[in-house]
Amino acid sequence: MGDPQFAKYPDLQLSQHIFQLTNPSSSKTAKQASLKSVQDAISEHKMAPLYRHLAHPVEGVLNAPGEGTAQPPTSHRRPSSSAATLLATRNPTLEVSLPWDEKLYESLKAENEKELEAIQKEEDEAAEKAGETEVQAARGKRAEYYTRIGDKEKAIASFEAVFEKTGILGTKIDLVLAIIRIGLFFGDKVLVKKTVERASALVESGGDWDRRNRLKAYHGLHLLTVRSHAQAAPLLLDSLSTFTSYELCNYSSLVIYAILAGSVALKRVDFKSKVVDAPEIKAIVGNPEDKLSAITGQTSAGPAAGDEEMADASASTAAPVAAPVNLTTLGVQQDAEVSIDFAPLAKLVKSLYEGDYKNFFRALGEVEVSFLSQDRYLHEHRGWYVREMRLRGYQQLLQSYRVVGLTSMAHDFGVTVDFLDRDLAKFIAADRIPCTIDRVKGIIETNRPDDKNKQYADVVKQGDQLITKLQKYGQAVRLRGSERG
Repeated sequence: MGDPQFAKYPDLQLSQHIFQLTNPSSSKTAKQASLKSVQDAISEHKMAPLYRHLAHPVEGVLNAPGEGTAQPPTSHRRPSSSAATLLATRNPTLEVSLPWDEKLYESLKAENEKELEAIQKEEDEAAEKAGETEVQAARGKRAEYYTRIGDKEKAIASFEAVFEKTGILGTKIDLVLAIIRIGLFFGDKVLVKKTVERASALVESGGDWDRRNRLKAYHGLHLLTVRSHAQAAPLLLDSLSTFTSYELCNYSSLVIYAILAGSVALKRVDFKSKVVDAPEIKAIVGNPEDKLSAITGQTSAGPAAGDEEMADASASTAAPVAAPVNLTTLGVQQDAEVSIDFAPLAKLVKSLYEGDYKNFFRALGEVEVSFLSQDRYLHEHRGWYVREMRLRGYQQLLQSYRVVGLTSMAHDFGVTVDFLDRDLAKFIAADRIPCTIDRVKGIIETNRPDDKNKQYADVVKQGDQLITKLQKYGQAVRLRGSERG
């Protein structure tokens, strides 16, 4: 199993800083810090293509069309799909702007040309005096350089050129993973989806354990960005104990993504075993005792003893099974990460599982402010996520009762009766909660049809749709027959 190649660039943390420049939820101090990070990265890595893509007065995605020019452009620039997701909004209003410096751009461009000429010379010499291995090394260096300076199209083309001439499966997988990261950097979800499928096929054809495990984290993160939390949760949670993809994100971010995906998507049984009691999660977001027990293996990621919904009575006397904890993530690599307050996440998980709905709603608001609104992968889906978590709380409470007082339920959630009425009405109208609201009596009645009745209703509904389609098809056939006649 060889070490992963082409893993250094692009720096996905830089794309987070670019996102923060246009994030309305970010503070001015955070935007200024992100601006400095972006400027430092552009200068250090000679990122002329990315600088132009971001800050050019006419073509830059951070500027309004014509900004910084004497004459406005004759046509309005339409933001590309990648630009729309590289930024927090399609029409950014910059509180802290990235200025355009023509001299700086020209100097960076000259440095790029000089470096590319050196790489081309190295490739020519390798082709003349050495073998195919040295030629491929020079081509790989060119692909990495294009990735480093932020030239998306040329980087992808260069990686594809190296891929075509490579016979080693491990190297091919590394090349495809690099293309996935380029897609993630620029927010190109179509490219990422296509390339993840390509990487999966390569891994299934004989990829080693390390690359198979790394792809799991890549796939889970991609699914999170396209709002497929039910599919993302198992992949992200499974990656916690064996995570090595630090080129993708740091371990703290993976824990955040795994908790959020698991909280909204997993059934209560799995939520308990894979999130609430998971030692990898406790080691990061738990209290000091939880962290210590997680590291020493005293807690288990399996079903919790004594939980009537998770295990039978015989299981309550069983000794806990030690689960593997990714100890490599608790050492030196974690020390370099920015300190994160995980308290809102811990409160969200605990209050949801224990049915403390008032604190659950409060924690959900804190999570939206601290995590969903600040992360480039989560920001786009923050409204949907908060709505789905509210729904989950409502469903969890209502499934235990036939009749619930409207005032009592509103008090449990810490909201007004009018808000609860309006919020529940949306979910009831969308068939997400099987209940009815009687405002006169001030009660909520749950309607839980058994499986046979539900199956019957589904058959009737689908059969009606099928008959309608057949009738339309029959009319179209008759029309064509009359035309032939």
